[in-house]
Amino acid sequence: MTRVLVLEGHPAKGTFCGALAAEYANHAQKGGNEVRVRHLADLDFDADFGVSSFKDAKPLEPDLEALWQDILWCEHFVLTHPLWWGGLPGRLKGLFDRILLPGMSFQYVKGKPLPEKLLKGRTAQVLVTSDTPGWYFTWIYGAGAKKQTEKQILDFCGLKPKGYHMFSPIRGSSDEAKRKMLARAAALGRKVA
Repeated sequence: MTRVLVLEGHPAKGTFCGALAAEYANHAQKGGNEVRVRHLADLDFDADFGVSSFKDAKPLEPDLEALWQDILWCEHFVLTHPLWWGGLPGRLKGLFDRILLPGMSFQYVKGKPLPEKLLKGRTAQVLVTSDTPGWYFTWIYGAGAKKQTEKQILDFCGLKPKGYHMFSPIRGSSDEAKRKMLARAAALGRKVA
């Protein structure tokens, strides 16, 4: 059994990202894993870091504190989000700015160029919806959001990336294509180990 946290990172409710997160979570739970799901749209917090240094960071709101406890609890972190303007939605990026802080998720070490990863021992998967075809995202755009999310956010803190999965194109896709995408998310949920 694995403790799984699914963060559905779309800033609106009732989205296809939400449906993918639900399929993943449902099938991970059916596989005997303990699963918690959080929805960005339900979290009440100020997404603006708003200061110039970490020492001046404002205290976490109750919803962010609860999410932080879920991150500490989990062994496998799953993020679903839409690709907007080649990256994360602003509110989701703001969540990471606010919650992934030194002393909590990473720690600077004197004399070393890179910080210590304080969330080691956890894995992560990312499920991304996009109107951009996956091949175009990779070969033309250079998969910048993938690099940022996997390397500069997750792995920076110690969450070992175990897959970045594109679900696209969403706009104009048939009901059958969407059913296949949901089945793919369910299959990923069943593979949690």
